[in-house]
Amino acid sequence: MATSAQPGLLGLAGSAGGEALATNGTASAEGPERPGPLQDETLGVVSVPSQWRGVQGIRGETKSCQTASIATAEASVQARKHVDAEVQTEVPEPVSLPSVPRYNGPRLAAFLRKVEAMVTRELNKNWQSHAFDGFEVNWAEQQQTVTCLHTLSYPPAQGQGLHVTGVSWNTTGSVVACAYGRLDDGDWSTLKSFVCTWNLDRRGLNPQQPSAVVEVPSAVMCLAFHPTQPSHMAGGLYSGEVLVWDTSRPEDPLLWRTGLTDDTHTDPVYQVVWLPEPRHSRRFQLLSVAADGKVLLWQGVGAGRLQLSAGFALSVQQLPRNTKLKKPSRGETEVGATAVAFSSFDPSLFVLGTEGGFPLKCSLAAEEAAVTRMPSSVPLRAPAQFTFAPHGGPVYSVSCSPFHRNLFLSAGTDGHVHLYSMLQAQPLTSLQLSHKYLFAVRWSPVRPLVFAAASGAGDVQLFDLQKSSQRPTVSVKQTEDESPVYCLEFNCQQTQLLAAGDAKGTVKVWQLSSEFTEQGARETERLDQLASEVAS
Repeated sequence: MATSAQPGLLGLAGSAGGEALATNGTASAEGPERPGPLQDETLGVVSVPSQWRGVQGIRGETKSCQTASIATAEASVQARKHVDAEVQTEVPEPVSLPSVPRYNGPRLAAFLRKVEAMVTRELNKNWQSHAFDGFEVNWAEQQQTVTCLHTLSYPPAQGQGLHVTGVSWNTTGSVVACAYGRLDDGDWSTLKSFVCTWNLDRRGLNPQQPSAVVEVPSAVMCLAFHPTQPSHMAGGLYSGEVLVWDTSRPEDPLLWRTGLTDDTHTDPVYQVVWLPEPRHSRRFQLLSVAADGKVLLWQGVGAGRLQLSAGFALSVQQLPRNTKLKKPSRGETEVGATAVAFSSFDPSLFVLGTEGGFPLKCSLAAEEAAVTRMPSSVPLRAPAQFTFAPHGGPVYSVSCSPFHRNLFLSAGTDGHVHLYSMLQAQPLTSLQLSHKYLFAVRWSPVRPLVFAAASGAGDVQLFDLQKSSQRPTVSVKQTEDESPVYCLEFNCQQTQLLAAGDAKGTVKVWQLSSEFTEQGARETERLDQLASEVAS
């Protein structure tokens, strides 16, 4: 059904049109003034067919797919044979023991009384004999060789032709560090160099990839780990500066530095040593020695600075004249220091090696003012107390015995190692180890009669004075082309390890055999005998 208005009525205008709409367009019988009622009208259904559907049409396709047929198979396996076996031990047969005859008591007693005097006499002779002095029973298997455990290097440093100028073990004995610099002639004050560490206990150790690398703006000449802080180490530079690093801070490892001031060394620093403070045994200060003749004590303060706390200066005029020395050059006043070693028995006593070739016995307690024109923010004192007979050239290394208060070793460019007593000027013995320079010598921390030396001929020599006082017990080749070995250090925690650095930029860690790590009987007594000898 559809309802619609007549089309003719839509054209009405004005009020008539409105009235017509109000009456659904039909006029009443009564005239136009009175509208008629609305009426519904029914019309036919109108439909409009869709032309678009006819044009497009409805299209559909039907497709199907199926996988290839799946092959299946069944199989069964069964063992064809089986065997059962039983094992049983044989019935044990009783063992008959031979009868032991009863001893004759009176005859045994008579025999013992007869031989008693003879056995007693022989036992007394054996007790007084020294035939087995020094013999110690050792049930462990002896290792007779010294083997190379690790060969460590840093390729960028080797690419620059840098030498390993110093090695040091940290307080745990598991980390070894090396300093890269140059020891040959030249100005290396602005040479970029490195300090590298390797943790030997770390799994997957890469010998050419250090655990930590510190870049340094000048050649590093020496290195020393802190006695109690495993990650702290100090280094002396060619420029005269002293720096302290903390390798646990890889982003900013520099902890303290001296800076370039009037207090700083003016020549290369050849050795640094950590010393406990006199009133605070758990706090440490740093001592440095250099070719400018100054021995300086530093303390770390705020703002990353090392502050000078005390100082000493070596002058020609104040050297003790107990031995004949070469006459210094005209105008020369300072004595260059090249090495230092402290006594294990007296914390104020130390030995200095000098460029003049003579070791000096010195004391931190010295009070005499130094005669020097070098500027300093603290008064400099004269430390030298005794002068020892000189080598034939500069002394490059000194080492005090950890087992005797009066003995120390020195090594120099004359190829000799001298064994001195603090009580006399002449050496107790002199050993020619090489026809080239000797750059380092160190006492063993566990064997009173053992020491090691680093040679300019490329080898590391180990001496056992209990076996021979003239020839090395073992000599191992560090470098194949006889490049010099510049430094070495025993490991005080893992005493079978010895580290040595060379001019090829390589650090080798040597594993020592048991004969160099196990102290023999009466070894300390033998050391006392050496110390009591009078130099001829």
